[in-house]
This record gives sequence, structure tokens and C-alpha cells, in this order.
Amino acid sequence: MGRLVDGVWHGEEDFPTDKGGRYARPDSVLRHWVTPDGAPGPTGEGGFKAEPGRYHLYIARACPWAHRTMVFRALKGLEGMIDISVTNWLMVEEGWTFHPGPGVIPDPNAGVTRMHELYTASDPHYSGRVTVPVLWDKQTKRIVNNESADILRMFNSAFDGVGATPGDYYPAELRAEIDALNDRIYRTVNNGVYRCGFAVTQSAYEEALAPLFETLDFLEACLSGQPYLLGERQTEADWRLWTTLLRFDLVYVGHFKCNLRRLIDYPNLWAYTRRLYQTPGIAETVDVFHIKHHYYESHRGINPRGIVPSGPVVDFTAPVV
Repeated sequence: MGRLVDGVWHGEEDFPTDKGGRYARPDSVLRHWVTPDGAPGPTGEGGFKAEPGRYHLYIARACPWAHRTMVFRALKGLEGMIDISVTNWLMVEEGWTFHPGPGVIPDPNAGVTRMHELYTASDPHYSGRVTVPVLWDKQTKRIVNNESADILRMFNSAFDGVGATPGDYYPAELRAEIDALNDRIYRTVNNGVYRCGFAVTQSAYEEALAPLFETLDFLEACLSGQPYLLGERQTEADWRLWTTLLRFDLVYVGHFKCNLRRLIDYPNLWAYTRRLYQTPGIAETVDVFHIKHHYYESHRGINPRGIVPSGPVVDFTAPVV
């Protein structure tokens, strides 16, 4: 995984676990906000006004956290306001890189070939994980934010006054319900699949597996008789869940041993995943090659030979009845 310590890259580190062998995801630390007028947001400093062309988004198409920022960029019609760079799918000793490969879009701002160099271009003494997504300010030449949940909220509303597509995926009247769903889904599903896959003891794996499938069962019931988690309209909670569901049968069932049931064994969740995939503009955010090759080639502790399975064949375009 790797990390920077006072600006120096250390690429030998495994994914962090606690004494019980449980995967322990560190928090994101770069938490400034883009706002309509540049006023400070919920965390960090102010000075980041929503302006077309000012910001650049760095993503890995393999990463579900980065993927959901691309989803909101598409939903809100921000493609012409916020350009992107796309890393190589392989993440090993150097971390995320822009080494040439299909679908890679190099960095046009700091001219870096590795994501950790972008972090030190922003702060030469940065210490911490080097993750995607990253929202970069071209004006101040620094990282605004590397927390996907924050970037979703910015994309949802900050650019509405400068031409973003109308649509509020975090409406005031549903925020309590959205936050409650987000909390459970993050703990047991979004991060739950990683807690299964990166567990280094049997007990840690089993401890993560049970709540993962309890929540999937709960979500299957939620979708009985309604198209989305909170009824007839898409919300942030749907899209935060969707990028994990998209990868579930492709990767997590096999690679992360999340195999009590497959997504296609859940009729409502499977239809829901296809329904969201078929939302205009969303299919273009998906790169199955990057997804499968990243997980199976990068995680050599789980898949030592780096062999990428040919299956399963998953048809997200199948009609939703």
C-alpha cells in the first residue's frame, strides 16, 4: 500500500491491521471544501470557490471510492468544469502511478508520474496514506480534499450556481435517513468487503463477513416494491452503495472471499444495480478491465501469482423488469 513519512515514500507497507488481524482503514486527512463563494466548509480552510476549470480530479477507475466521485461528476454534468487524470490499474511498490497503459490519463498539472509525488507537490512534508480520489486546485497548486464522501457533497451542490446539472442527491428532508444508511453501508458493506479481504486471521474474516451479508439481506428487503433505497428518487446513499455492488460478483465474491451469496442471488439488489448502471452517463464511468486487473494483480498477498480470472461474465445491461 505504501505511505509518505515527512515527504519520503515508503512502499513496503502492507494494508494496516490491528492486533486481532482486522483491517483498520485510516481516516482521510486532507479535508478542505469547495464552496459556492469560497467560504470555509465543514472542515479545513476556506478560499476554494466553485469556478469552472479551476479544479482537477485524480481517480483510479478500479477504486470504488474514486468511482463514486466520477458518478457524481457525470450526474451533475461537471465533465466540462472538472477535468480528470486516471491512474494505472496496478498499485504495487510505487503506489498509484500514471505509467502508460490502456485508459491511463497522465497528470497535466504537476507533471508527476506517481500519486505520492502529487501529494508532496502539494505539501513537501506530507505524512500519511496516498489515496485516490484527489481533488486538486490548479490556482493554488495544492490538494483540496482526498475524502470521497466530501467530494460527493461538493459536486452535489457547490457548482449549482455556475452551470451544474440540476439535481439534489442529499435533500434536506431525507438527510437523517441518508446519513443512517450511509453509516451502516460504509461500516458493513463498502468497508466490510475490505475487512473480509484484508483480514489476516480467520476470526477477523468471520467477524466482518456476518454483518456484510446481514446488511445485504436488509437492503434486499428495503428494495422490495421500490426502485431505490429511499423510494422513487435516487439519493447519495444509492450511489455510495452502488460502486461496491458493481464490483461484488466481479471481484469481491472470489478475491475477497465474500462468497456466502452472490449479488445475482439477490433479485432486488441485482435489478437495482442494473437500474443504476443504466442511468444515463453512468456506464461510461465503468472500466471492468481496470477493476479486475487492479485487484487480482495488485494484491499479491491474496493472489500471489497475479492471475486474473476470465469470469464471471456479468451483464449490467440486461433489462430491468
